[in-house]
Amino acid sequence: MAQVSGGDKAGPALVTIGDSLATAKTVKVGFLAGATYPDGTPVAMVAAIQDFGAPAVGIPPRPFFRNMVAKKKSEWPKAIGDLLKANDYDAYKTLEQTGAAIKGQLQDSIVSTNEPPLKPATIARKGFSKPLIASSHMINSVDYEVV
Repeated sequence: MAQVSGGDKAGPALVTIGDSLATAKTVKVGFLAGATYPDGTPVAMVAAIQDFGAPAVGIPPRPFFRNMVAKKKSEWPKAIGDLLKANDYDAYKTLEQTGAAIKGQLQDSIVSTNEPPLKPATIARKGFSKPLIASSHMINSVDYEVV
């Protein structure tokens, strides 16, 4: 962790911290560009349909993504601040760890979303009653990127 004592050391220490913070600016978490099903269908499109629903074709909303963000977003600023300190203000390393953590939270949300239940015809076709999991392609496509 960065320690500064003495006025003459503050300036160079702040420059070092500033340089470390400039190594990365953003972490993207979710279904990144280029993630597709084997037939070429974008995973993000399927995830959005599942999250918001498509009533015209009988798909109810199962807001796994929106619910996760609403539930977890208040925790993220403190966690990021704590990680920055623990990582000696290395922004890239901090955002890598943040991305991995939020990726896990999103995957947990997919697993824990069970409402509304699947229709009997869907259960018969899939062979099981768990929503949002068919081939596991969507849950395995959750990823993050630091830029």
